[in-house]
Amino acid sequence: MHYFGFKKGQLYCENVKVSSIAKSTGTPVYIYSKRTIVEHYRKIDEAFKGTDHLICYALKANSNFAIIKLLQKEGCGADIVSGGELYKALKSGISPLKIVYAGVGKTRDEIKTAIKSRIFMFNIESMPEAERINSVAGKLGKKVEVALRINPDVDPDTHHYITTGKKENKFGINISKAKEFFLATGRLKNLKVCGIHTHIGSQITKVEPYIMALKKVIALKKELEKIGIIITRLNIGGGLGIIYKNENPETPASFAKKILPLLKPLGVKVILEPGRFIVGNSGIMAAQVQYIKIGEVKNYVILDAGMNDFIRPSLYGAYHDIVAVRKTKGKIRADVVGPICESGDFFGKNRVLPGVKDGDYMAVMSAGAYGFSMSSNYNCRRKPVEVLVDGSKYKVIRRRESFADLFKEEKA
Repeated sequence: MHYFGFKKGQLYCENVKVSSIAKSTGTPVYIYSKRTIVEHYRKIDEAFKGTDHLICYALKANSNFAIIKLLQKEGCGADIVSGGELYKALKSGISPLKIVYAGVGKTRDEIKTAIKSRIFMFNIESMPEAERINSVAGKLGKKVEVALRINPDVDPDTHHYITTGKKENKFGINISKAKEFFLATGRLKNLKVCGIHTHIGSQITKVEPYIMALKKVIALKKELEKIGIIITRLNIGGGLGIIYKNENPETPASFAKKILPLLKPLGVKVILEPGRFIVGNSGIMAAQVQYIKIGEVKNYVILDAGMNDFIRPSLYGAYHDIVAVRKTKGKIRADVVGPICESGDFFGKNRVLPGVKDGDYMAVMSAGAYGFSMSSNYNCRRKPVEVLVDGSKYKVIRRRESFADLFKEEKA
């Protein structure tokens, strides 16, 4: 469910015309629905009501300060993977006791800052990382709580770039070596091993891979208990899928109904790390048509947005609906592309589109996750403006970069 839709031939975000925002701010522009973000968070929270749980929003999906702040007010925590995300989470008011730190490449400085900030927990990905965190903690005179990330070797049936729970992936320790990993980490005097972490991938639309992974983790927990290692926290990661085209993903309620019977008997605190589910369908990217190019083999609708603004179609071959923000007559079959000097600069291929013309606005739908957060200045292009809509009002939550911003950190 989201709050983008057509009224009298015009695309609205909640109660505001998308075309009005585009004319006011210029394009490209990311437009987010506050109501969608809040409701999606609350759906997860409600689904796990009655279970000791902590929802840690994955900042990587969309790290705009206003969005993090919005979720912080709802009581949400943060799943972070860098020092920058830690800084943003804390500045947004998220309690350090609700922050979990994942990622395979934590630096000594990042670890030191996180320990000093008194975060809830590290998710450790390897033995060298465990030794590094132990060393830094020792120098600070601290003992830190950690979960060990286990790779359950489960195929989540998603794009191979966002599959993270198979034995050939760089994440975590293969479950066949998990017991040894826990024993070795448990001998490090500055670490308190209290959790198991697993995250099998992103944009997962079926619950079965989660259940397969969870059953392996539960068996591991029982084995660990036999040797005196008590697990009090279970981080099941994120990855809940959304609708981009014709997917039929699990709702939070149906997802929880199927996995809670496995979780409740464990008597652990359950940690979830959703990102895409909360913000994916809460945002769009609006852009203006610059040219209609009629080619010999195919036609092109050329926008003023490029792959630097929204890279998912180029990087993953991801499908996103593309609509004209105002209903128009006629149709054209074309590729929707940008101005970047790359053949991979496209948003959709061979699409049947409304009969748009130069100056019309189009919207790339379901762009709230991994959109702006993956944008760049490639081709010396300025990053887009971001807007948050709240009912009949909207505000700019990140200004468009200026040309001066492109080189303000550079020296000749």
